[in-house]
Amino acid sequence: MKPSELTIRGLILGAVIAIVFTAANVYLGLRVGITIASSIPAAVISMGIFRLFNTGSIRENNIVQTVASAGGTLSAIIFVLPGLVMIGWWQGFPFWMTFFICALGGTLGVLFSIPLRRALVVNSPLPFPEGVAAAEVLKVGATGDEAPANVLERNRGPLVVLYGAIVAAGAQIVTFMGLSTGALAHFFRVGQSVTGITFGLSLALAGAGHLVGISVGIAMLCGLLISWVGLMPMLTAGVPGEIAEVAETVFRGQVRFVGAGAIGIAAIWSLIKLVGPLIKGVSDTIAAGSATKTGAHDDRDIPMSMIALLSLICLAAIAALLYLFIQGTPLASLGVPLIAGGVVFTVVVGAFIATVAGYMAGLIGASNSPVSGIGILAIVSGAVLLAMFVQPLLDAGATDALVAFALFAVAIVFSIATISNDNLQDLKTGQLVGASPWRQQIALIVGVIAGSLIIGPVLDLLNAAYGFPGDPNRAAIVAEPLAAPQATLISSLARGVLNADLDWSLIGMGVGIGVVVIFIDEILGFLKVLRIPPLAVGIGMYLPTDVTTPVVMGAVIGYFYNRAVEKRENGEMAKRFGVLLACGFIVGESMLGILNAGLIVGTGNPAPIAIVGEEFAGIAPYVGLAIFALLLFVSYLWVARQSRAK
Repeated sequence: MKPSELTIRGLILGAVIAIVFTAANVYLGLRVGITIASSIPAAVISMGIFRLFNTGSIRENNIVQTVASAGGTLSAIIFVLPGLVMIGWWQGFPFWMTFFICALGGTLGVLFSIPLRRALVVNSPLPFPEGVAAAEVLKVGATGDEAPANVLERNRGPLVVLYGAIVAAGAQIVTFMGLSTGALAHFFRVGQSVTGITFGLSLALAGAGHLVGISVGIAMLCGLLISWVGLMPMLTAGVPGEIAEVAETVFRGQVRFVGAGAIGIAAIWSLIKLVGPLIKGVSDTIAAGSATKTGAHDDRDIPMSMIALLSLICLAAIAALLYLFIQGTPLASLGVPLIAGGVVFTVVVGAFIATVAGYMAGLIGASNSPVSGIGILAIVSGAVLLAMFVQPLLDAGATDALVAFALFAVAIVFSIATISNDNLQDLKTGQLVGASPWRQQIALIVGVIAGSLIIGPVLDLLNAAYGFPGDPNRAAIVAEPLAAPQATLISSLARGVLNADLDWSLIGMGVGIGVVVIFIDEILGFLKVLRIPPLAVGIGMYLPTDVTTPVVMGAVIGYFYNRAVEKRENGEMAKRFGVLLACGFIVGESMLGILNAGLIVGTGNPAPIAIVGEEFAGIAPYVGLAIFALLLFVSYLWVARQSRAK
């Protein structure tokens, strides 16, 4: 009998998990500027629930995690949408308007990235670390004929995942109790300049580093050094103030713009290199659409005719959405050109971003892919177009309306980017477990709808409870506003461009650095030595060091672990067990992060399980460092022994 795959119960379970993960991600993203990847936790939950009833195939579990991950990923819209409240244009988040921004953009993200599947997933050496990790988790949980043939691996594999999850969850609990911290920061002056480093203590990010590999890890380290050894001392020279505050302000206000420029030129270069494979991917998708089957399983995508029809429906709905947004504003007199321009912007920039986001997900994983950097490029390009072609036709008092329109249009494009970032990752998982691409693509659209239903209400609730910085309509609430760092930056960019006070020299500096990195990488490729992917270098420049450092550490540890076990008996199994340990780290920390988010929202306490206060703050970072180092050492020592047969 053919194993079940796209089932009603799978779609419902995936939608429920998607709603929960999306709500948690919205809160965490607004508070600390990061979101949690939901693919692997969703796969583990799905397998656990289906196993209670002694049912569920590997492909049905894959559908559940596909739906859940799409909804959870869509929560990254919070990196743009709160900007409309920050500038005072919205006083809340209208349910239907927010729903359609997310649902239409997310659906286009699925549709735009389908033709990329063959180019980036099937016929590409990209590692897709999280896609591979999710596939490994699904295989470990498989039963019957789909389980790994090796009995030892089948029996011990789940134990390795469980061990990693328990270890990472335990480390998170200690952190949430206040006994340790998730980072160890040290800033200092060099002459008149400021620099420093924040060493992240996240086992999940270390696991991601193991999965992305040494090449990407070294490239991110290069980006980190460019920012903190080169740019920070230069840009902070003579800047007065408290050291940590100066470092944080200059990094967020200047260095990240340089990093965004580097990401932009690297993204353009990646697109240029992909033109040929992309054209072939589109033609292969058209050819395969009418085919019955290729290879050992159904390898069809949603037919190109259906992709075109659904895309046209979404674009027509987006045009209606733009029309409703500008009614009653100073922009209404230019409604037709603005709506037409918004639709064209969605198609052109959305298609470009779908390619770039998909490539970045393949390179370093969806959770570590700096989609907010793509949002920066999108808001700059959109605001520049408005400043050039629309602003001269309007009165000076229309600037705020133009800023709002730019944020609104980019929010739609950003939804495309977030889902494209996730879609190809899920399709890689599907390829590795023998799933049908077209069924997964339907599941992705279901996940988009599920996530879109919850984002507006959660944003509205958090806005009412906490508010956002800079909001002129914010009530005098006792609680501190949610930081929403990316939305703050992107709304500031839109204002800066349309008020003509943006420092383009920083973007240009990043482009120059990116060109040099591309040149060096091409030389390394010609010499056939270890390469430094330019996008990964830009990512290392852009991301905070507490995110970059554990990824680099994990890449180095994974490299030496693989070298140590590869030549012994069952060496390949030992390598796979290393991957499973890294997956376990991601599962455990993600699940605890979601649980803690629920406790925070439920209790209204930002530290609901803390047992110590500020008096422990001085020693907590060193406790965290000791726990991080000890757990990594013990875990890799333990997992190296698990492939030895008794």
